[in-house]
Amino acid sequence: MQQLPLGRTGLKIAPLVFGGNVFGWTANESTSFELLDAFIAAGFNCIDTADMYSRWAPGNKGGESETIIGKWLRSRDMRARVVVATKVGGDLGDGRKGLAKKHILEGVEGSLRRLQTDYIDLYQAHFDDESVPMEETLEAFVRLLEQGKVRAIGASNYKGSRLRAALRVSEQHHWPRYETLQPHYNLYDRSDFETNLEPVCREQHIGVIPYYSLASGFLTGKYRSANDSGKSPRGAGMKRFLTERGQRILAALDEVAAALQARPAQVALGWLLSRPTVVAPIASATNREQLSDLVKGVQLQLDASTLARLDAASD
Repeated sequence: MQQLPLGRTGLKIAPLVFGGNVFGWTANESTSFELLDAFIAAGFNCIDTADMYSRWAPGNKGGESETIIGKWLRSRDMRARVVVATKVGGDLGDGRKGLAKKHILEGVEGSLRRLQTDYIDLYQAHFDDESVPMEETLEAFVRLLEQGKVRAIGASNYKGSRLRAALRVSEQHHWPRYETLQPHYNLYDRSDFETNLEPVCREQHIGVIPYYSLASGFLTGKYRSANDSGKSPRGAGMKRFLTERGQRILAALDEVAAALQARPAQVALGWLLSRPTVVAPIASATNREQLSDLVKGVQLQLDASTLARLDAASD
C-alpha cells in the first residue's frame, strides 16, 4: 500500500485512517482487535482516536478507545509499525476539557498510559479553545515536542481564521506549528472546509485527514428515509441529511457505484481522496464487511467526468 507524506510532519501514512471512536462503543475489545488486525493486514498504518472516546456510551467515562488500542499495540507488538494519532481538549467531565497548558500536559500523560507507549506520533487539539491564549496552548505542545512525548502536532475543528492565527503565532515565536488539520468534511458537508480552510491548507502545505468521511454513515446509502433511523445507534442523526440535496447525492453515488461495480461508500471515499489537500480520510467500521468496503474505496479511481457528476450533485 502506498504511503503518503502527512503534511510536513515527517510521518507517512497509507490513504485511510481508522477512526477509533467506535472502540469501546459499537465495537467491543475483541471486535476492535479483529478489525485492527485486518486493517493492518490490508496495508494501512494509521489509527486516530481521542482521550474522550467513547465517553458518550452508557457506563463509559472516556479513555476506553485509547485503552483498547494500547492493549492491541502491546499484544501484537505493533507500536513501531503504526502511526498513532490522538487528541486532547474534549470534555472528560469534572471540568477536564479545553486547551489550557495544565490540561494538555496532564492529558498527554493519561493518553500515553492508556496507549501503553512513551510517544504519540500526532497529538491534536481536539476543539479550538478561545478562552485560552493561543500562545499558552502552543507553548504546551512545543514542550511535549521537545520532551519527545509527541512527534508532531495538529488541529481539529478549527475555523480558518483561527488556524491562520495559530500558524502566525508559531512563526512569530519560531515554534513548531500545526502540520495537520482534522476537519468535518465529506461529500455532503463541503462548504465550510472548501471556503474557509482548504485555501489555508493548500497555501501552508498542511496535511488534511477529514473525519465523518461518510457523513456518519449516510453516504453508505444505508439511510434512505426516516424509517431507516433504527438501523444503528447513529440512525437518529440522519434526519438532517434526508433533504432534496441529500437524495440527489445518494442518486449520484448510486449511479457512479453501479457504473464502477462499486458501493456508494467506496465512491464517497474516492471523491474525498481526489481533493488536493486530503491525505487520508478517517472512517470507522464495526465489522469486516464494512472494513472491506473502506479498503476498496481508497483503491477506486474516479475520472474527471465522474468527479464532475458528484460535484454537481453535492453543490
